[in-house]
Amino acid sequence: MKNKGELAPSESGRWTRADDYVSALARRRTARRKREGNPGRTQPETPRLLLSTVPFLGLIVALAILGVAIMITAWPGGHPQASHPPLQHEQGVAPKGWFQEAEKEFR
Repeated sequence: MKNKGELAPSESGRWTRADDYVSALARRRTARRKREGNPGRTQPETPRLLLSTVPFLGLIVALAILGVAIMITAWPGGHPQASHPPLQHEQGVAPKGWFQEAEKEFR
């Protein structure tokens, strides 16, 4: 900074406004677009059925079939009923002193 004439003149009495920032950003964007050129559309004009809709429909159908299969398998009427009633619990009889003998074995 040898020479103060190399610097832009300062405008000390002027505040920076939001409009200055917005216009600078717009100029940058316009210049960037001119440099890049126009690559064209990246998406097709009409959606491709095989790439957009069919996979989702297939997934929904597969999940529906799986859900119906689980419901049919879990339905309570599909299991056979036991043909004989459960056996009654029989009352057992132990000889006198069995508990004392068991205590001796554990000591």
